[in-house]
Amino acid sequence: MAGNDVAHKRRFLVLHDYGMGGSWWWVRARSAREVLEGLAWVEVITDPETVARFEREELEEADIDASQMTSGLDALRAERDAQRGREGFGVLADRGIVYLRRRWDEEGEGPVDYLMEVGADGRRLRQVEVPESGAALRSGPDDWSFNPPVVDLFDPALAGQEISRSAFEEQWTRAHPVDPDR
Repeated sequence: MAGNDVAHKRRFLVLHDYGMGGSWWWVRARSAREVLEGLAWVEVITDPETVARFEREELEEADIDASQMTSGLDALRAERDAQRGREGFGVLADRGIVYLRRRWDEEGEGPVDYLMEVGADGRRLRQVEVPESGAALRSGPDDWSFNPPVVDLFDPALAGQEISRSAFEEQWTRAHPVDPDR
């Protein structure tokens, strides 16, 4: 039986993008979805040029069903295993665009709600910062130095942060553009 499972697997290029860089692996699995369901905070890269470029690289390779994962992937699998079975696991994963409200409370700055329009890869498309006092600011990819994934759409905690598109658009319309010199 295990031999049949292996025959149905193929190699996927997988990236864990942490903002200022990333870790890359080849992961053998039956589907890209299986990779995403099995490993937290990863993307399956499908761009043909990127895949071709990494074909020549000597990346570590792992099997999604292995009892032990290679370094780096082990923690990402452990995180996913802890999420699986919790209410809300993966409910946002199959959506093209998701709207979220996340509260941040940094010392000295006061609480701020971040309303985010997020793509299927977990990257922000647009964002509105809504402080408790002061004017809301809107921003997009041209305003950000880099744009790594900010959410993992399989994370069950995100289900409680979802808002409607109309709630996001209402705040987007009211907000001022971010000052590029800020």
